[in-house]
Amino acid sequence: MNSIHVRVEVEVNPTEDPDKVKVSIYKVLGGLELEMIEDGDQKVLIGEAEGLKALSTFRDLLRRERIRDAARTVLFRGLRGNSIIFHLNKQVAYVGHVSFSQPVGESPLGPIKVEIRCDNPQEIINWLVQKTA
Repeated sequence: MNSIHVRVEVEVNPTEDPDKVKVSIYKVLGGLELEMIEDGDQKVLIGEAEGLKALSTFRDLLRRERIRDAARTVLFRGLRGNSIIFHLNKQVAYVGHVSFSQPVGESPLGPIKVEIRCDNPQEIINWLVQKTA
């Protein structure tokens, strides 16, 4: 597999502890380098990583939780050219589980936005969620 770039973006609400939001990201996506960007009252955590290793924690969670078929559907739905974009529920991620979310409105604290850019997104999806029987 060629170059893989993973980018995570999540808004940190005034009522949230930024460290807990970081834990949510780490539990589903492993050890990304995270940076807090502040613009007035708005705070956004942004993380980026390169390579398959950046997705191995996520892949393991998908297998353990036995949601590969559902994940496959969501990931293919998020396919845009050379990118895969999907959203994860922040609160569910904090307890170490995967729950896909809508970009807005579904989670009161907002979702974790994940974008995977690569040369062959379908190959990445197949690696993340091998089809079950």
